[in-house]
Amino acid sequence: MKRVFSVAIAFALATAVFLSVGCATKKFVRETVAPVKQQVDGADKTNAEQATALAELEKGVSRADERAQGADTRAGAAAREAARANEQAAAGIKQASEAQSLAQKGVEQAGQVQQGLGTLSTKVENLDSYQLVSTETVVFDLGMATLTDEGKQQLDAVAAKIASMKHYMVEVQGFTDSTGGPETNLRLSQRRADAVVRHLTLQSKIPLFRVQNVGYGEDNPAADNSTRDGRKQNRRVEVRLYTSAAGS
Repeated sequence: MKRVFSVAIAFALATAVFLSVGCATKKFVRETVAPVKQQVDGADKTNAEQATALAELEKGVSRADERAQGADTRAGAAAREAARANEQAAAGIKQASEAQSLAQKGVEQAGQVQQGLGTLSTKVENLDSYQLVSTETVVFDLGMATLTDEGKQQLDAVAAKIASMKHYMVEVQGFTDSTGGPETNLRLSQRRADAVVRHLTLQSKIPLFRVQNVGYGEDNPAADNSTRDGRKQNRRVEVRLYTSAAGS
């Protein structure tokens, strides 16, 4: 009986201890574990918010990188445009310099032309003062453009007059009689004038620029073509010597 009672007491004590321990555990959990859990939950929430913020930050950084890359691209393009602009500016400066040089040359040439015009004007004025000094008539054979010995002597006499002159001009006019066609006579008259010019410039050494020549054909006859003597007089070259007052 005592043993049973002892067992019952022991069981009762064990039950009381268990219940006491169980109550203590709940209280411990309620007072200790629950706040920790709340803190853990808060930390998880904070971590989640921080993760979200980090994700947004990464997106912002990515957008900033994209904008920075775009800015670099635009900066590179701007640098290339600036380089091209500099090249164009340099080319423009070079062209302007070349244009200035050409303009300067043009001014110099204009001055030279003006000076030349002044000289030409003086020459033209001097031409007005030229006077006829002498006329020599060289006669040719029928249908011929070859100088005779007499004609050569006449031209040598003209050259002798010119030897002492400084400002002079020689005018050579070729003619024919009315024998033959007008075109044939025109060519023949020019050949006769050319023969005189060749003798004056080659044999007598008269400068070519001082000699003017032309062929008139059968025009402006010196005598009547209806007679033999008249036709002979018309087969001629007239050599006219002019000089200015300064030359004389």
